[in-house]
Amino acid sequence: MTETRRAKFTLGQVVATPGALEAIRDAGQSPADFLSRHITGDWGDLCDDDRRLNNLALTDGSRILSVKTRKGERIWVITEAADDHGRRYNTTILRPEEY
Repeated sequence: MTETRRAKFTLGQVVATPGALEAIRDAGQSPADFLSRHITGDWGDLCDDDRRLNNLALTDGSRILSVKTRKGERIWVITEAADDHGRRYNTTILRPEEY
């Protein structure tokens, strides 16, 4: 039996840098693989403090970061902070050096 995970927040418009798309393609994956984990609260390779901040961001609307590693390549997924009405407008997939 497969557990269905629910989205914990909205992504807004999703964009990705060319470097991230190349790294994801080279790993034999798609951006959707990273986004589906990110939106369900799978923060990937984060320290405990950053995990705590992400969990807090689910209620206070601050920025959400997840880090995934495939074939030695780190990929960041960042969802920007929510506005005063709780709307998140943008999620970016990028390599750390592109930040």
